[in-house]
Amino acid sequence: MPHLLEAISLKRLFPVKKDGQTRQLHAVDGIDFHIAPGETVGLVGESGCGKSTLVRLLTRTLDPSDGQVRFRNRDIGLVRSRAMALHPQRKDIQMVFQDPTDSLNPRYTARQTIAESVRLLCGLRGAEAAARVEEAAGWVGLPLALLDRYPHQLSGGQKARVGIARAIVSRPALLVLDEPTAALDVSVQTVILQLLERLKQELQMSFLFVSHDLNVVRLLCDRVLVMYLGRVVEAGPTDAVFHAPAHPYTRALIASLPGGLAGGQASAADLLVGGDPQSPIDPDPNRCRLLGRCPRGLARCGEVGPQLEDIGGGRQVACHYPAVVQHVRQ
Repeated sequence: MPHLLEAISLKRLFPVKKDGQTRQLHAVDGIDFHIAPGETVGLVGESGCGKSTLVRLLTRTLDPSDGQVRFRNRDIGLVRSRAMALHPQRKDIQMVFQDPTDSLNPRYTARQTIAESVRLLCGLRGAEAAARVEEAAGWVGLPLALLDRYPHQLSGGQKARVGIARAIVSRPALLVLDEPTAALDVSVQTVILQLLERLKQELQMSFLFVSHDLNVVRLLCDRVLVMYLGRVVEAGPTDAVFHAPAHPYTRALIASLPGGLAGGQASAADLLVGGDPQSPIDPDPNRCRLLGRCPRGLARCGEVGPQLEDIGGGRQVACHYPAVVQHVRQ
């Protein structure tokens, strides 16, 4: 099946001044992955790893320094971010933001917020636009009586529904969700996640789900990408990655969950060594970026930077000594 979206050697560098010289911060540094039609892909990693920058590149609100962003086999990375707002495929890639309060215009009613997307993305006005707004409200379970309320008059869950309705009113093929439930109460989170899963099936969308909540990723996602310092260090089917993580960083993330790694309590070899991450400014390409925090770091890790390689079962890992490969070889 053709990929819906594909990132090929995608990079984004930011110039920074350091010691009187202009150097490059490698926020996204050569990422390759794809999303298939109807698939939900999870993107995880600690703060500062480059998730938000990658999302901005994929949604075309930020221009890449190098590489491609292909959507339906067309390189939309060639379209400048300023021009993307008027591009025909803008309506096909939409986003639900982390904080529903901050992402809504306080001077717009819920109806006006959704209607703006109808006007800009669908080119509809008048009765057609009004009907589309009410249709989107129905999709997300937002009572029509609430459409003329302002954000401050809505609950957190209701504002989340407005944000989702605004994003799906154009019936996008890809919906990017940036921590969509992080700002909500736990009881509301479950309802919103169930709503998103239902909408995915009904509208036949693909999801890129960005989250710090690994348990949510485990429940909702078909595949998972693990990022560290601008690179994907592990990728594969969600069940396989959570059951037997191959990369030391992934193992440490999963070991921190209640219940930890499959088969019992995490050992010292599954936890990261204390210390700060390496600097993302002009990182050494011949050095593993986890070196210094990795419990397995050996001499080779400081001499040859590991690349993302297939290890079978639809899985990839960027590690010279991945746990899964060692297990398979035995």
